[in-house]
Amino acid sequence: MLETLRSNATDWDANTPPDLEFLFEARVKLHLPAMDVGALSDGQRAIFLVKGGNFEGPHLRGRVVPDAGADWIRIRPDGTALLDVRFCLETHDNALLYLHWQGRFWSEPEHAEYALDLEKPDDPAGAWRYYFRAAPQFETGDFRYSWLNKIIAVSTTRTGDGGPIHRVFAVR
Repeated sequence: MLETLRSNATDWDANTPPDLEFLFEARVKLHLPAMDVGALSDGQRAIFLVKGGNFEGPHLRGRVVPDAGADWIRIRPDGTALLDVRFCLETHDNALLYLHWQGRFWSEPEHAEYALDLEKPDDPAGAWRYYFRAAPQFETGDFRYSWLNKIIAVSTTRTGDGGPIHRVFAVR
């Protein structure tokens, strides 16, 4: 897989934006409601514990390991949520992948209720109402998936069906 992510040296141009290659979509289920840590000097802290889920893509598929992670979110006074997400995936062939990422989430006030409704049906067409982006990093000791340790990834996320729905892409 790593070979397909590498650019051909003769085709590489430092001025051209990188391409993205779709890796997988993860449908993460969360224990609701979130734990509300309360007001801090720099915002509000909430913790969403990971309940489980699944993921699937052209090169990876499996399950989100139940109760092996959480989303630690700090909501700044300007309404922007700072994301600190960590959880484990188990591939269909029993490899464990640890993911951790940071990102941003925000919406206009009139769309906040919709954006934060994790239990609404999945609505890809409605995701324009909020911004939910992050940069996942992978760690694994399994040689079959060690290529994940070497890449940069980005994600787009929407909410619904009991949690976030992350679409993860490798940066080529």
